[in-house]
Amino acid sequence: MIVDAHHHLWRLEDGYAWLDAPDLAPIRRTFTPEELTAELDKEGVDRTVLVEGGRCDPDEAGLLLAYAQDTPQIGGVVVWADLTDPGLADRLAGYRELPGGGSIVGARAQIQGEPDPDYLDRPDVHRGLRAVAAAGLAYDLVVTVAQLPAAARAAAVLPEVRFVLDHLGKPRIRAGADGLAQWRAPFAALAAVPNTSAKLSGMVTEADWRAWRVDDLRPYVAAAVELFGPDRLMFGSDWPVCLLAAGYGEVKSALTEALPPLTEQERHAIFGRTAARVYSLG
Repeated sequence: MIVDAHHHLWRLEDGYAWLDAPDLAPIRRTFTPEELTAELDKEGVDRTVLVEGGRCDPDEAGLLLAYAQDTPQIGGVVVWADLTDPGLADRLAGYRELPGGGSIVGARAQIQGEPDPDYLDRPDVHRGLRAVAAAGLAYDLVVTVAQLPAAARAAAVLPEVRFVLDHLGKPRIRAGADGLAQWRAPFAALAAVPNTSAKLSGMVTEADWRAWRVDDLRPYVAAAVELFGPDRLMFGSDWPVCLLAAGYGEVKSALTEALPPLTEQERHAIFGRTAARVYSLG
């Protein structure tokens, strides 16, 4: 079973302010489940994890869960959740009562937009992370490289939380050797904490959108395999954001080519088994 552990769907009229940036014009439109399933069928992908899309609105969850209910390929949904919300536990429980609520497998907030690199050290944030874990959910970390040290500290003091690092922590791939040097040590610190896993996703949009090559991705993929191991890594397309730099099939092919030599079982882990286990996809 091949699993895409990270993609999005959005309706533009619902309000995604981040898409107003001029360079995001190519993806400034609605993306539907029908478009998604066409890509999945073309690339032989069996199941997916649908991740909140930066709307930062609790009402988004109802739409995403409804998509999962009506789209068999969507095996799980990562909903947006404000970690500082004192009523977070009740909100997560309420999501489960919505149509498709059984598809919730994780929660996420846009921590990458927080100006404080130590945001994940805050006691109220830790309280929210405990609520996510108590609900039986994984927590997706969408963070910058500067926020990786705090992520590692949070993972170390909250062993009950299943942390999933999105996009390898958003290294500056387009910066070449400088980007790799800045990223590797804090990434390794997070990988050293056992209750963490990571997605091999979002790399083409951290590289040069128009001139990236597989060789640009290879050092990051190699480091991820070395530090996390295949059993804690998963493929994610980051579709449709990836369309800024590459099509769905190009992203999947690029990862396949960038991976170091692996056994068949190790490749199965990255392209399905890890995601199925971490997100309890069944």
